[in-house]
Amino acid sequence: MLSSFFEKGVSPQDGQGLIYDFKIKSLAGEEVDFSKYKGKNLLIVNTASKCGYTYQYADLQELDDRYGDNVEVLGFPANNFLWQEPGSNEEIAGFCKKNYGVKFQMFEKISVKGRDKHPLYRWLEAKSGKSPSWNFNKYVINKSGEVVGFFPAKVSPLDDEILSLLLKE
Repeated sequence: MLSSFFEKGVSPQDGQGLIYDFKIKSLAGEEVDFSKYKGKNLLIVNTASKCGYTYQYADLQELDDRYGDNVEVLGFPANNFLWQEPGSNEEIAGFCKKNYGVKFQMFEKISVKGRDKHPLYRWLEAKSGKSPSWNFNKYVINKSGEVVGFFPAKVSPLDDEILSLLLKE
């Protein structure tokens, strides 16, 4: 992923480039090219299976079910906050499917803070001025690829303010 990002002369640390430049592996290990999300609103969420907010997986899936034609929900498991995502990618996928029927795009486990922060989260922080302070923090990206909102864990993915941003044409 990093090599393809750097070949374009883009440094993820300084917020250069577009979100569509990223290529990140899914939970199943397949590379996902973010260029496929052009023209869609995105909700990017750092997730965890053993968090008090884990129930939000159900809300995220409901959002995907209701608005999936125009909105993409992208989940990024991370073990940064009190080790609440200890499982392997395979275990996370099984947990999400069994307990919440998750069908929206989930990516491989990454770090969303610290020195090993994933380049996508460096980019999100550079563009928004915000970084996750807990699991289930949410970034809203508009159809032009701009970060237009950041919401903490306590805000439901189905909150009116999030929906108004995600459903803008």
